[in-house]
Amino acid sequence: MIHYSAGQKGKPLPEHLESARFIDSADAAVRRYAEQAASGARSPLEQAVRLFYAVRDGIRYDAFAVRLDPLAHTASNIVGGAPTYCIPKAVLLAAAARALGIPSGVGLSNVRNHLTTPKLLERMGGNDLFVDHGYAVLYLEDRWVKAAPAFNIELCERFAVRPTEFDGRSDAVFQEFDRHDRRHMEYVADHGFWTDLPYERIERDMLAAYPPSFFVPTAESF
Repeated sequence: MIHYSAGQKGKPLPEHLESARFIDSADAAVRRYAEQAASGARSPLEQAVRLFYAVRDGIRYDAFAVRLDPLAHTASNIVGGAPTYCIPKAVLLAAAARALGIPSGVGLSNVRNHLTTPKLLERMGGNDLFVDHGYAVLYLEDRWVKAAPAFNIELCERFAVRPTEFDGRSDAVFQEFDRHDRRHMEYVADHGFWTDLPYERIERDMLAAYPPSFFVPTAESF
């Protein structure tokens, strides 16, 4: 697995197109999902945009659905459409892109949600820092762009959050302010991106940051 540090530039490597343990783009279900979502697109950029919105709005975001289970972070299992959180959604976008020949990876950052609900804050042990927030990185028109497909449109409308939009040319990350100009997301640290999901790092970081009650029991994963 290859890691690019934050801000590092470079041409895609063969690993950015290869099926991997988590970004298992060669899986038949992932390929079908990608082909259906991008149907009618005339360029890689158009394909990537359609994939982004398919993942953003087709799979509901649920911050209470964090499972420390490798299977829950594998694209071929995520493609089923069950509600999940940011990292699996980023993995699916990266895998769908690779299935169509678009180089991709998965990035991680720490973000602070200034509008965390009291219920979620309690589940997180009072910690409003989301460690290892996941986003996809896609190589389009000779440059890497970030794409965070986490919050589906219904969730954004419910909480008056500006939805993250993606045009394939600019980074699509969480907005700093909501529709009422309240402080929303603050990016604290960018850890760069990987050619496959660094699951062991994520598991270690989350167990250090949150109480056991935050996680869905493994037995309930699948």
